[in-house]
Amino acid sequence: MKKEILINSVGNEIRIAITEEAKLAELFVESPEKERMVGDIYLGRVAKVMAGIQAAFIDIGMQQDGFLHFSDISSYQDEFNTMLDEDDDDEEENGEPGQHGAAVAKPKVEKRQRDDRRRDVTLTKGQEIIVQVTKEPVGKKGVRVTSQVSLPGRFLVLLPFDGKIGISKKIISFRERRRLRRLVRTILPQGFGVIVRTNAENQDEKLFLQDLESLLKTWRDIEATAKEEKPPALIYKDMATTSSVIRDLFTEQVEHVVVDDKRLFREIKSYIKIYSPEMADRIEYYSKREPIFDAFGVEKEIATLLTRKVWLKHGGYVIIEPTEAMTVIDVNSGRYAASREQEENSLRTNLEAAREICRQIRLRDLGGIIVIDFIDMLDDRNKKKVYDEMKKEFKRDRAKHTILPLTEFCLMQITRQRQRQSIIHSFSEPCPTCGGSGMIQSKTTILSNIERWLRRFRTESNEWHLRLRISPSMKEFLMNGKLFNRKNRLIFRFRTWLNVEEDKSLPIDEFQFISVKQDKDITTEFVN
Repeated sequence: MKKEILINSVGNEIRIAITEEAKLAELFVESPEKERMVGDIYLGRVAKVMAGIQAAFIDIGMQQDGFLHFSDISSYQDEFNTMLDEDDDDEEENGEPGQHGAAVAKPKVEKRQRDDRRRDVTLTKGQEIIVQVTKEPVGKKGVRVTSQVSLPGRFLVLLPFDGKIGISKKIISFRERRRLRRLVRTILPQGFGVIVRTNAENQDEKLFLQDLESLLKTWRDIEATAKEEKPPALIYKDMATTSSVIRDLFTEQVEHVVVDDKRLFREIKSYIKIYSPEMADRIEYYSKREPIFDAFGVEKEIATLLTRKVWLKHGGYVIIEPTEAMTVIDVNSGRYAASREQEENSLRTNLEAAREICRQIRLRDLGGIIVIDFIDMLDDRNKKKVYDEMKKEFKRDRAKHTILPLTEFCLMQITRQRQRQSIIHSFSEPCPTCGGSGMIQSKTTILSNIERWLRRFRTESNEWHLRLRISPSMKEFLMNGKLFNRKNRLIFRFRTWLNVEEDKSLPIDEFQFISVKQDKDITTEFVN
């Protein structure tokens, strides 16, 4: 499969597109307003412990506290606490230098064996704790955090206080897995663990050592910062989106990285020359006048991200409707099919839709519960074909997911874990008029709300002169006509004189009543 990474920089915004077979598969947007948070490490303070939901809320200095599930609490939390309590002299006494001179915490074997079993969580309100962001805020929900801190590098993921060694499952060769495990054991300081990444396959020991020393230095800096700061405090900022994409996703499968910014091009080239010099010639600078995303056909595909309808090649289409609780996707054939061909046409459309839906889920980074309503099919073998197609396409997805077979009514349920907000949030914001629902109240409904307000006003007040502020379109609706327009009908019906005023700042479904006698807004005094 041909994969490319395209990087476009305009002003303060950087867009990174990953294409597969020349089609957009993933999109990342980096700007000052949409700063990446996953991977950041904080010294926090426990704000609440909620045993009923098996979670704690951690104050890390944001508007909303971070959510820490008990399952995300490190088995070695006590060692983190010890690290925070130690001063520099204690560190030299209790730690021991690793092979590369790093003073690290000495593991306690008996304690770890005991902690491997399920244990009670002993967090208390006000306790200091080091946590790492694993999921960015979504809607009104704050960030999700873990105390199982990890530091990703190009070839290794460093696990402080965790002595295990893991190898990526994507490295299949038994001989290579054994070589990597032996290599890591010879260079890893005591008291640390690592996960060997897929990029490490067939790499030289020198590059491993380089990567490890860089990660150990980063961790030593984090330790020092944690001891100096008071919670809540940010003690480690992970790489920006561009750097993290190159670190994590620039693998042997990527044929080219094309960048249209000279500074970014030099930075990426320098980084790759250090850690993967054999891949440096795959990085290209784009200098043509035509915008890079236009040249590679990506800009048109980005435009479809903001639409709810996505057309399929052979005339069908899918409707994607995100809701508060889940995302609902509906598959439609788009044209009439004769009854004798209905099953065959339904299968063909469903298979085509399955491939496009998988791409859209990755592209939009949809998460949580996803329900897909495929076109009805009677043959169970055809349902299995669609299920198998979805599983095959989802193998490209890096996010954790679960796919269930089609039900009797051709419904499929998917759960998918995402780390960042849906990409749509990077290009849009809720409509100030409809609040993001896509719907507004009709003018007749708004008029009914005004009438109900006036009815309550007349029963509770002796005033008879009001100013009514409404949106321009609503004013036009009330004033339409001459003698018997809607405004005059309100005056006669409720025996209240109304001066109607246009207010462009008001949404169409809002209104304000001003008492002329009191010279103040009295709208809220007569609501339900």
